[in-house]
Amino acid sequence: MKIKLQHVLMLVALLALPFFTQEDRFLGFILGVTLLSVFWATGMNILYGFVGLMPLMFAAISGIAAYALLYFIAQWHIDFWQALPLATLFASLIGVLLGLPSIRLKGFYFTLCSLIIQSTITLAFIFFPTFTNGDTGINQISPPLWMGEPIKGFVFECILSVLAVTGIVLAYFIYNSQLGQRFIAIREDDVLAESLGISVFLNRVIAFFIVSLYAAIGGCFYATYIGFISPRSFDVLSSLNIWLFVAFGGKATIAGPVIGALLLAPLPFLLQSLDAYKDILSGVLIVLITLLMPGGIYGAYLAWRNSKK
Repeated sequence: MKIKLQHVLMLVALLALPFFTQEDRFLGFILGVTLLSVFWATGMNILYGFVGLMPLMFAAISGIAAYALLYFIAQWHIDFWQALPLATLFASLIGVLLGLPSIRLKGFYFTLCSLIIQSTITLAFIFFPTFTNGDTGINQISPPLWMGEPIKGFVFECILSVLAVTGIVLAYFIYNSQLGQRFIAIREDDVLAESLGISVFLNRVIAFFIVSLYAAIGGCFYATYIGFISPRSFDVLSSLNIWLFVAFGGKATIAGPVIGALLLAPLPFLLQSLDAYKDILSGVLIVLITLLMPGGIYGAYLAWRNSKK
């Protein structure tokens, strides 16, 4: 397996970014959210880019993991690092179970089904306040501890950069493995893949579980990094934003979701005066990308580079 130089440089740059923002807490916070977005976008790309299914329930799985994490910590009196694998596995299994009815679908029908599931879970977050505190949300969430000291600021952002890089490396190895090749075969022609002995249903379940792991781990770190969660933190717009990072950067590539997240995730913070119009801007971007750059920025670059050969 040949590792591309640009991918190595990209990973090194992600690891180095926290050192450039450690003196400015506002930029550091933006970077932390952006690194989480890189991790999430990389995960969604495995299902959307490699398998060809658009999982609009992505944010719901993140929310399940975040609420489960806080419940386990509060009720079982365990720390973040003990609750993290439990909440991740719990949310991932729930995500797969919820996704089973739609996994046999494809295209628009899968997207519509996942949208309904996302909306249903968001409503459940609102109307079951015993576990979620309803629309009020849960605030003053304590950061993780390490050696008895809370992890926050620059150190937390370094952890998030390692998390993002780990997610990218895992996606790279999946893409270049036999499993990744089966995913791509299913995306290109699921009927032909089935006739060649590839179990479309089983491989989609595996892909959905992997993507759910990304969503769940990101949700756990999001809750403790931000310090506040509510049902609006994990609604359908959150799923659409993560999808937008992938589509804008370039689906079915390793670098595309990273580029999309790095460019778009900071915008709501840097353009706070336009906060009332952010949903309109997202909608305009979706339409423009669909019409003008269906392969995203990196996809357009690859097409241009290939045309020059």
